[in-house]
Amino acid sequence: MVPFSFCAQELQLVPAPEGTPSGRGAALYWPREQALLLADLHLEKASFYARGGQMLPPYDSRETLERLALAVRRTGARRVFALGDNFHDSKGTERLEPHAAGMLGALTRALDWVWITGNHDPHLGSEAGGTRVDEIVVDGIALRHEARPGTTEPELSGHFHPRLIVHARGRRIARPCVVHSGNRLILPAFGALTGGMDAADPAILKALQPASQIDALLAAKDQLLRYPLWRSAA
Repeated sequence: MVPFSFCAQELQLVPAPEGTPSGRGAALYWPREQALLLADLHLEKASFYARGGQMLPPYDSRETLERLALAVRRTGARRVFALGDNFHDSKGTERLEPHAAGMLGALTRALDWVWITGNHDPHLGSEAGGTRVDEIVVDGIALRHEARPGTTEPELSGHFHPRLIVHARGRRIARPCVVHSGNRLILPAFGALTGGMDAADPAILKALQPASQIDALLAAKDQLLRYPLWRSAA
């Protein structure tokens, strides 16, 4: 885990376990709150597409929850804040197969679990356990699904699935990243079947305005790597 400072708080970037496919993201740990923060689990995405005839391996929820449980063990978290699009749709809780449902139930009973609703799951069912909110403020930091354009308050969000994309030696390399703009962070997607958006996409840069500088943050072993995405001309 790699610590960094954010709005007078220490946060720690929790990388995906070694061997995890590069499209699947990291989480944040907030030591002061003993809280794990992650975004865009998109549980039951495979079963959602299967209903429309597009068959995908039906183990995405199990894989995502296994990595989530590992992150809880690594950090010692007592709280979890899931920043929206937790299920791929609001009926996803009804489609969880028994093993994944048992895993999720054990996690939500053992931890102080808060689901922040997103655009994919605005009406999350009670079967998910935990507490459901549209957004919440914790120690002065707003936790919501989508960055609020124009806000100047400290904020953590998800929604955009940011990935840093670089081209080197004829290769295109894409890695999930946190996008940072002073007092605001956008987390990468955590779910097993989530894609990603270029962290420098105009939609992300616009969502984080006003800002003087926007960077992508990644962990490499015990170091925090910072890649500039945008700087104000002023």
